[in-house]
Amino acid sequence: MFQNLFKNMGNVTKNLLIINVLFFLATVVMEARGVDLVRTLGLYYPTSQYFAPYQIATHFFMHGGFSHILFNMFGLVIMGSHLERYWGDKKFLIFYFVTALGAAFLHTAVQGFEIYQATGEFFSIVNVNLETLDVVAPSLNQTQFESVWSTYRTPTVGASGAIYGLILAFGYLFPNTEFLLYFAIPVKAKWLAVGLAVYALYSGYQNETGDSVAHFAHLGGMLFGFILIKYWQKNSSQFY
Repeated sequence: MFQNLFKNMGNVTKNLLIINVLFFLATVVMEARGVDLVRTLGLYYPTSQYFAPYQIATHFFMHGGFSHILFNMFGLVIMGSHLERYWGDKKFLIFYFVTALGAAFLHTAVQGFEIYQATGEFFSIVNVNLETLDVVAPSLNQTQFESVWSTYRTPTVGASGAIYGLILAFGYLFPNTEFLLYFAIPVKAKWLAVGLAVYALYSGYQNETGDSVAHFAHLGGMLFGFILIKYWQKNSSQFY
């Protein structure tokens, strides 16, 4: 079964799967040796002392645990294989990277808005040492301090933004295709996409304490995916 599934994958889907798995295995191996690749390759807010430009290109190959990568790679194989056959490898690769980067953009923009709410500026604290944040920004109350501190010290990782983009694309292009949710409940692709979008919007707005999921990154992947699909449809005569 798995041999046939792997054999029937498109080259881009297969290579993306391999790269993500290799990054995850490297994370596990290096962690055992005392090296935290998540901290190195995950994406930090642009003015965090931990930010590096290369993280923009590496963070969506990193994952926070086995269940995280399992869900994302399952979505990549199921959705990606069909979309790659429908679009072709080049167009599919463009879509994947646009949604991954679009997810990072919206997530970072929301982080910037939260910092603006707390400090009055989007980039008010440049390369601050997090241990002295209370000295640099003494006007912050406890809630604001914890929010800004968390933003500056917590990396964003995962391909979820791109995967949510694939889910949006699949639901838009093949709306009545049915999936078995939790391997038991039949649901059409269009309702799966809508349901996940509504949940991400609600959860992102609630912003509950302890919720480490980047919900607006998920929405960003869907949003940029939708924009790209509409652009392609409008310019269907162009070659990609």
